[in-house]
Formats: sequence, structure tokens, C-alpha cells
Amino acid sequence: MSATYTPTYAPAAPATSARTLRPSFIGLVRGELLKLSRQWSLYIMLVLLAGLICLPFLLFTQRSGYKVELQNAPLQILYRGLGSGMLVLRVFSGVILAILTARLIGMEYSGGTIRVTLARGVGRLQFLYAKLAAMALVALGMLIGGAALMLLVTGFTSLITLGNFSAFNAANADFWTDAWTYTSIVALSMGVTILMATAVTVIGRSLAFGVAVSAVFFAADNIGTVFFLLAYLLTKNNFWTLATGDLLGPNINSMAGLFLPQRAASAVFIGAFPTPLVPVTGQHTLIITGVWTVIFVAVALVLTWRRDVKE
Repeated sequence: MSATYTPTYAPAAPATSARTLRPSFIGLVRGELLKLSRQWSLYIMLVLLAGLICLPFLLFTQRSGYKVELQNAPLQILYRGLGSGMLVLRVFSGVILAILTARLIGMEYSGGTIRVTLARGVGRLQFLYAKLAAMALVALGMLIGGAALMLLVTGFTSLITLGNFSAFNAANADFWTDAWTYTSIVALSMGVTILMATAVTVIGRSLAFGVAVSAVFFAADNIGTVFFLLAYLLTKNNFWTLATGDLLGPNINSMAGLFLPQRAASAVFIGAFPTPLVPVTGQHTLIITGVWTVIFVAVALVLTWRRDVKE
């Protein structure tokens, strides 16, 4: 007598497609933000930035006659605070964003982790887009936080000087329109700074190279106007002065003075940073900024897409 044995098999689990295994874009952005959040240098730089934003407001209160001026011309005080705060935010946030962007991208090449990331199914451009999105969120947070801090410090200086917040009563619709214009200029400067640092780091494929070049790019751009002026004085050739009209930094420095109306003259600190050595218009500064932006984007995307990763 024999029994027939019929083997039984557990049903095989459905195969997971490669599409399902690929990391989501939101997950990639979240991962990049997590990397940034674990960098203590980020918090140190943000604290320093906050202190630099507050400094001009506190110095204003030490001026003789500040209380009388705040009582008689509060709108001018608000414009002056807007200009100084936004100028500090634009300049120093640019340095911070350039360093953070270069570090976020450069450490992948220097550490060799980019190969692991790509091996897990992340596309090269998806990898770059996630880092740009993370930096855009950081820049947005810095912009909103900086603007909120300026309002807070303005209210504080009004309170300790007048004992109330009456200075804000002078803030009419025109003031808020001008404040929005200046905020947009700062946002534009932040965006092009992130793209500049991205292009530079992708070119060098090195953390040290990316941080070094990104940190000094705008400083060299601004100082370059001095050398162009010297070249003009030596050669008497207008080419050198005309060339300054195509420099990125000086054009961004000119934007506030060109786009803000005369009523906001107190918010424009003429001569604080170099501007083109030839007359330019607001439209011209936008075109030049747009051209540089296209160059940065094209360099970053093409090199990321076409070059092999051998780090």
C-alpha cells in the first residue's frame, strides 16, 4: 500500500517592479534636508546672520535725535530699516547659501556616495533636482525668517524708544509694495546664488573646490569692476567699462536703486557695493541676471547628465 505525496508550495510573492523600488522625489528632498539639519555649521551661520540683521537696527537707536526722527518721520525710519535689513540679508545669506549648496553637492563627489545613490536607482538629474529643491526650501525659510526678524526688531526698537508700536502706523500701502519689491530682489539673488554654486561644484566635482570658488565668486565679481576701471584708465578703451555692464554681481547690486521709486530712497544705500561703470536700466539687470542663470543651469544639467561618475 503506498500513499501519493503531493508537494505544496507557498504562492510566490509578486515581483516588485523596478519603478516601485526607485526612491521618490519627495523622499530624496527629505533626505537632503536631513543632511543639512545635521550640520552644526548651518545653525551657527544662521545665528550669525540673525545677529547681523539686528545690528543696523540697534545702531540706529544710538544715533542722536533718533527718538525725534522716529516721532516726526517714522516712514523714513521704516524705509531705512528695510534697506539695511534687506541689504544684509541679501549679501550674507548669499554667502551662506553658496557654501551650503557647494557642500551639499560636493560632499557626494568627494565622499564617493554619489555612486551609491545612483546605484539605488536615482537618476542623475533627479539627484540634482532634489538638492536644488532642498536648497530652495532653505532659502525660502531664510527669506521668511529674515523678514520676520526685521519686523520684530523694528517693533522692539519702536517700543524701547517710544514706549509703543506707533512707528508701524506710518507703514502705508506704498511701503508694503516697496517692501515686496525689495524682497523679490533678495529672492532672485538667493536663487541665482544657489545655481551659481551648483554649476561651480558640478564643474569641479570636489567639496573643497566648490566651497572655495562659490564663496568668493561674487566678491571677485564685484572687485573685478576695479580692475576693469584701471584697464580703462590705462587704455582709454570703452570696452572695459562696457564689460562691467555684463557682470552679475554689480547688476544685482543695482537692482534696488533701479526698481524702487523715489519715495523709497532711504532704503537704497548707493555706493555700498560696486555697480556697473556704465548706466544700466532695471530691464537690463534682469536680462543679465537671466543670461547668467541660463548659463549656470545649462552647465549644471549638461555636465551632470553627460559625464560619467568615476569618484
